[in-house]
Amino acid sequence: MADKNNDNKMSREEAGRLGGEATSNSHGQEFYEEIGQKGGEATSQNHGSEFYEEIGSKGGENSNSGGNNSGGNNSGGNKMSREEAGRKGGQNSSGGNNS
Repeated sequence: MADKNNDNKMSREEAGRLGGEATSNSHGQEFYEEIGQKGGEATSQNHGSEFYEEIGSKGGENSNSGGNNSGGNNSGGNKMSREEAGRKGGQNSSGGNNS
């Protein structure tokens, strides 16, 4: 089984997936809204206006490119679901400046 290492222990990937599912099952929408708000505030404190200009420009380029959204399986055009945003945000959360 690919999710187990040689000692028959759970891999980090499998443990993370199970932990994420447990969190999703035990918390409601308000939890994700609150952590999203905190993440937005932290990003705002760590980055200047150039950062937002750059990501805004990239977002504009993607939305005008004819519609190939490589961000995953979302049915709302280029809009990311809360679950996908939380997953992607969690991948990068290391407690520091991720540049």
